[in-house]
Amino acid sequence: MLEAYFPILIFIVVGLGVGFGPLLLGSILSPNRPDPAKNSPYECGFEAFEDARMKFDVRYYLVAILFILFDLEITFLFPWAVVMNKIGLFGFLSMMVFLSILVVGFIYEWKKGALDWE
Repeated sequence: MLEAYFPILIFIVVGLGVGFGPLLLGSILSPNRPDPAKNSPYECGFEAFEDARMKFDVRYYLVAILFILFDLEITFLFPWAVVMNKIGLFGFLSMMVFLSILVVGFIYEWKKGALDWE
């Protein structure tokens, strides 16, 4: 009975090996030479080792929301484009309603100035 679970055990062991093997190999073989350029802030504009409870500018959250909005749009566009011939006019119109709602949200964000970075 337990031999039926042996492939699952092999899968887990191989998965853990693929996951932790490169990490272990990298920590053993890679040089560790930190310098101020490597520890400097990258793209966020904040120091890397400050208080975790510091306040963030609301623009970062707006950019994140916009990214999620357009990421969802693309996520739904690819499967829709693949089955466009099969779903017909109803599928086309429902996607146009979906896209129009997203465009209205995009125009709202544009008018509010969320895309203007100062």
